[in-house]
Amino acid sequence: MLRSLPVVIAVMGTLMAPAAAQQPPLRSDCLAMANAPPRVTPVSLRRMAAKAEEVAITYAGHSTYYIESRAGVRIATDYSGAYRTGRLPDVVTMNRAHSTHYTLFPDRGIPHVLHGWGDDGKPALVSQRIGDVYIRNVTTDIRPYVSGDSSGALVKDGNSIFIFEVAGLCIGHLGHLHHKLDDSHFAQIGRIDILMVPIDGTYTMSLDGIAEITRRLRASVVLPMHRFMTPLDDFMQRIGQQFEIDRRGERSLTISRETLPATPTVIILDGV
Repeated sequence: MLRSLPVVIAVMGTLMAPAAAQQPPLRSDCLAMANAPPRVTPVSLRRMAAKAEEVAITYAGHSTYYIESRAGVRIATDYSGAYRTGRLPDVVTMNRAHSTHYTLFPDRGIPHVLHGWGDDGKPALVSQRIGDVYIRNVTTDIRPYVSGDSSGALVKDGNSIFIFEVAGLCIGHLGHLHHKLDDSHFAQIGRIDILMVPIDGTYTMSLDGIAEITRRLRASVVLPMHRFMTPLDDFMQRIGQQFEIDRRGERSLTISRETLPATPTVIILDGV
């Protein structure tokens, strides 16, 4: 009887362990602040902001942006391997609409390969902290020609919108979006400070449809992608006068929560 006493005590100790000792669930700050107005920091506080919280964003081309955190986590969106700049990314996200948005044979040196579709017939579920970045996804449907289905029905949860939470910023990449978003999508997306949005108007979705989503999300910074067909003036006209435009003669920008523009701004980086 005495020999079994330590075992009983050990089991009881496990059962009675406080909840704080368990690993807490990952928390999204972007969801917690979903209904807040766009963040604008007073100029006096911007001058005091530390550069340590800046994030670097580079447009490689098509739908591929590189995001680099303060801790050096390097992310490539809609990665196919065709649009590359700088060192190999630590994380790649993919959507399978076209071969220009994914690869089934990524470089083996990439530690984290995140698919926007489920490989087991179920929706992709991404909720992962990598270094100082929290990455999650919101699944969307995809047109049937991608999967070879001729029925005309959308393939449910075939792609994803990816959200990257880093340095207090909520960065959203709409991917190869094929349909309008409903209230449940917006609720899952939450707050977005920087939005990467496809504006081709054909291969993804209509320009009117993507403009409506852009207006509703009302990010402080909008970064257009899939720019090969749509004149920027057409996109600007549809999203309305509430957005300003800033044409940059470079491929990269460095930004922090404190340096978000006071007025929602479409920033045009070099690239196609």
